Amino acid sequence: MDADVPMPANYSIDWYHAFGGPLGSCLFKSCHEDFLVDELLPFEPEGEGEHLFLLIEKKGENTDWVAGLLARYAGVKRQSVSYAGRKDRHGITRQWFCVSLPGMADPDWSGLESDTIRIIRQARHRKKLKTGALKANDFRIRLRNIDVDPALVDARLEQVSREGVPNYFGEQRFGHHGRNIEKAVDMLAGKFRVQRNKRSVYLSAARSWLFNRVLSEKVREGVWNQYLSGDALGFPDSNSLIFEAPDETMMTRLGNGELSPTSPLWGRGRSKVTDQVLLFEQSVTAGYPQLCDGLEKAGLLQERRVNRLVPQQFTWLWESGPEGRSLELRFRLPKGCFATSVLRELFDCYEANHLLEKKRDEES
Repeated sequence: MDADVPMPANYSIDWYHAFGGPLGSCLFKSCHEDFLVDELLPFEPEGEGEHLFLLIEKKGENTDWVAGLLARYAGVKRQSVSYAGRKDRHGITRQWFCVSLPGMADPDWSGLESDTIRIIRQARHRKKLKTGALKANDFRIRLRNIDVDPALVDARLEQVSREGVPNYFGEQRFGHHGRNIEKAVDMLAGKFRVQRNKRSVYLSAARSWLFNRVLSEKVREGVWNQYLSGDALGFPDSNSLIFEAPDETMMTRLGNGELSPTSPLWGRGRSKVTDQVLLFEQSVTAGYPQLCDGLEKAGLLQERRVNRLVPQQFTWLWESGPEGRSLELRFRLPKGCFATSVLRELFDCYEANHLLEKKRDEES
């Protein structure tokens, strides 16, 4: 698909907004310093073992590229280097990498550091760092050239802080201009075969798209943050589910964001929900049998993901300068959640991103 041609309407990556749409526009990621992410592990490295954990600050670098650089520098195979999750290239991110060094001493990493890569900490651990082994991510984001009355923005920020936002998978999950979902549709239709690593990317895109599609319809109907009969309630920071009808205490926890309704991560097996919510979800997914059947045949299992994302430790600060108003946001999100899902309920954040994407296309 040509870079300027939008996705077919049937597989759009445009989702309903919870609070009436963006208040205005802003510049997002106009420089790397405008997007800072700190990765938090759910444990402390033990200080011994055959796996060396490295907390690395990278600026404008791709996670996979850094992993390959570590492997070459340490003299190990690429599969000996792992990380908990990919981080955005366009920004400054501090994330953990793991280099498996059985029977080997720690390399001298001083020659690896540069203007874009800095090693903050290193420690040994007995177990390899696996994908998804995260607790949360801390974000510090500066949005520039905001042309909206700050009082309106403050009111929306208070609303987001209190009620949360739809827990959509971010657009980056679907690739540049949604190409990953396009590839997923063709792959599941048997139009081409792909390598194993690409296959997992496209399956993830398809599964995430179906989740977003169901959640978007719940947002449109105004029930995304409400309990529907037969639903499974989930915890924002874990995969645990509650299948029983909520009592008064659970409804209170649902109201304050400690619990959330859920939507399907599609896969093989019977749905984990019943009654009203099952009928609602079936009415949406029935329109995409190719995706549903393909994900089931791929061996993925039925799971659930919470509908609501409530930013924690959420603060904001207005600043003024020669280029106009800017807004610094700070918040913490559980693993697997996207800062862009918070931002999209505030502004259209597009111009700087589009320029960076164009530059990336030109470099590739």
